[in-house]
Amino acid sequence: MIGLFAAGERGRRAAAELAGFLGPDAVVVDGPIRPALHRMWPRLGAAVFFLGTDATVRLVAPLLRDERADPGVVCVDGGYAVALLGRVDALAGRIGELLDHAPVVTSAAVASPLDELVELLDVTVDGDLAACGAAVRDGDTVVLRNPLGFPLPALPDNVVAHGHATWTVVLDDRLPTGPRPDKLLVLVPRTLVVGVGSGAGVSSSAVSDALAGLEARGLDLRAVRAFATLDRKTAEAGIVDAVEEWAFWHDVADVPLLAYPGEELAVLPVPNPAELPIGIPSVAEAAALRGAMELAAGGRVEMAVEKVKHDRVTVAAARVLPRGRLALVGLGPGAADDRTPRAEAELRRASVVVGPDDCVDQVRHLLRPGTRVRADGAVGLAEAGAAVAFVGPDAGPVLDGPVRAEVVRVSGVAKP
Repeated sequence: MIGLFAAGERGRRAAAELAGFLGPDAVVVDGPIRPALHRMWPRLGAAVFFLGTDATVRLVAPLLRDERADPGVVCVDGGYAVALLGRVDALAGRIGELLDHAPVVTSAAVASPLDELVELLDVTVDGDLAACGAAVRDGDTVVLRNPLGFPLPALPDNVVAHGHATWTVVLDDRLPTGPRPDKLLVLVPRTLVVGVGSGAGVSSSAVSDALAGLEARGLDLRAVRAFATLDRKTAEAGIVDAVEEWAFWHDVADVPLLAYPGEELAVLPVPNPAELPIGIPSVAEAAALRGAMELAAGGRVEMAVEKVKHDRVTVAAARVLPRGRLALVGLGPGAADDRTPRAEAELRRASVVVGPDDCVDQVRHLLRPGTRVRADGAVGLAEAGAAVAFVGPDAGPVLDGPVRAEVVRVSGVAKP
C-alpha cells in the first residue's frame, strides 16, 4: 500500500489527484499526519509526503527500524519528487512524470541492485560489494558474468555481459581463472553437493585433504550446499568432523550431511563405476548426484567434478543447475492494501512481467527500472531461463502440461 500524507487543503487536493493516477494501491490519509502515520506504518510499502524534506524526516525518523523492511519514502515539495528513503526511485520517477515534477534520486535512497542480488540468490560475497554497488549507481559500466545462467532480475543498462568495464562481477561456483581484474567482485552461489566415500576409521584430515582436491580442480568450496554419503557412513567420525570443520571455516550453520541407503545409490549411473565390495559402483559420485537430485526437486543436475581419490577417501561434486522461474501472481479479489509481501517480492525478482494491461498497470510502480513488460509468452520466457512474473486475476493462467522451469503460485491479495 502507498500512503499519501498531506497538510493543508492544497496538499490534500494534490494527494487525491495523485492517488487517482497511482491506482488502488494508493490511499490518501485523512486527519492529523503523525498519529495516522504511526498507525499505518507497519502496513505501508511506501509513503508519499506533500511536505518539506525536513518535516518529513522528523516524522519518519522515530519509526525507522530496518532498511530492508521499512517503507520507502518519497517527498513531494517545491516542484520535485524526492526519493528520500528506500527503494523508491521508480515510484519517485512515476510521481514526477504524473505531476510534472523533477524526480530526485540520491545514492542514499537507492539500494544497489547488487545488494538485492546478493540477498535474492543467497551468495557468498568476495570483494568490495559497496564500492561495486556505488559504481553501478554512478552509471559506470560493470560487466556481470553469469556462466551458469541464473535467472536474474532486471538490472540497470550499465550492467552488461561483456566489454570494457570499471568493475567485473562473476556469479559462479568455480574459481576465477586467468588474469584477475583489479576491481573484481565474486558472488558464489550454493549449488554444489559433495559426495563422500571412505574406508572405515578414516581421519578428518584425510577427508579435508580430499575436499581440497575438488578445489584444485576449479571448484569454489564456498559453493557447497550439502554433503552426501552412504547411510552407514554417517557414523564415521572422520567424515562428520570434516563436515563440521568445513562449516566452521566457511561460517555456515545449516549445511546438511545427507545419507542414502545402498540400494538407492547402486542404481544410479555414474561416470566412473568400479567393482566395490559393497556392491555400489561409486559411493561419492552416486551420493553427490542423489543429493543434487533431491535438492533440485525435479530440476536439472550435472556432475561438476568426477571422483577424486586421496588416502582412502573419495569425493565428487554434483551441481544443481539454475533454471528459469515463473511466478503466477494473482491480484484479486481484495483491496490493494492487502497485497502480500510475497507478491511484491516476486514482482521485483522478475526481469519480465507478463499480463493484461489493466493488471500490469496496478503493479507498475512496484517494478524495478528496466523490467520488460509483455502481453504474453510467460511460459516460453521462463523455460528459456528468465525470471518471469505473470500477473492476472486470481491465481494466473492454467498451465497445459509440465513447465521446464520453477513454478510458484502467489496470492497477490490476501483472502479474507
